[in-house]
Amino acid sequence: MQNAIVETNFSFPRQKDVYKGKVRDVYNIDDEFLVMIVSDRISAFDVVLPRGIPFKGQVLNQIASKFLDATADIVPNWKVATPDPMATVGYYCEPFKVEMVIRGYLTGHAWREYKAGKRELCGNPLPEGMVENQKFEEPLITPTTKAVVGHDEDISREEILRQGLVSEEDYIQLERYTKALFKRGTEMAAEKGLILVDTKYEFGKKDGKIYLIDEIHTPDSSRYFYADGYENRLRNGEPQRQLSKEFVRQWLIENGFQGKEGQKVPEMTDDYIARVSERYIELYEKITGETFQKAKAEDVASRIEKNVTEYLNRIL
Repeated sequence: MQNAIVETNFSFPRQKDVYKGKVRDVYNIDDEFLVMIVSDRISAFDVVLPRGIPFKGQVLNQIASKFLDATADIVPNWKVATPDPMATVGYYCEPFKVEMVIRGYLTGHAWREYKAGKRELCGNPLPEGMVENQKFEEPLITPTTKAVVGHDEDISREEILRQGLVSEEDYIQLERYTKALFKRGTEMAAEKGLILVDTKYEFGKKDGKIYLIDEIHTPDSSRYFYADGYENRLRNGEPQRQLSKEFVRQWLIENGFQGKEGQKVPEMTDDYIARVSERYIELYEKITGETFQKAKAEDVASRIEKNVTEYLNRIL
């Protein structure tokens, strides 16, 4: 089986420090640029699973790159270049302490909350009588805190402003950008026969200006349904056909794991890993409408280091 990149330990020119997230390793280049390596790690329920998924990093990096380019007219973004299929170089921005989640449909976390009896989500009232996967009249913005450790928590606009996490002026702009990006993503998904169900955006500031940062419209940060058959499935109470990481979450739930204390991650066999890798490639092709080209995979770490270093030496 193809090797998955689950750890990186690069030393790039003028590197200041490195932040290792659940999936991404972010190298700070002199507080001027960031190098984001999208690893093949996979996380669910805020837990990094024990095995990586070959080509997952390439899939996520290339989808994000495509959508950053396709939305640059709406909001400036951090991307400068993608010197390697698994790496993006961009501007260093000071991130806001909230993530902007937007939901067009009652599904996933929102549905679990609704089913438990909650009729408000992040300050948004939810009407009675809704069913799973039903479309909201208008998309709901349901922000979360950005947890350094543990789970991100739902938070309302009022609480964000009360805690001073974001200024009112900036928050109003973040909401505008979030709605406009979701509208563009929805239109692009519809062209591919898909429904963009929900997604999250992260923003930062550079020189007093707001930038879109991190990934956008990938299957790790977003949920997609197939448009064909949506209404019939909704009417009949059947699960929707999804393009997202939800299939991994469902597999974990079925095998008794939801990230809770004392629970054990089920065994990820070679066969299961191969199926998840194929699913990510399918996601790429459906979302972008392009055939996925597997990058050369003999020594992926050396390839990434060479490509990124050569690029940095040109721009620094």
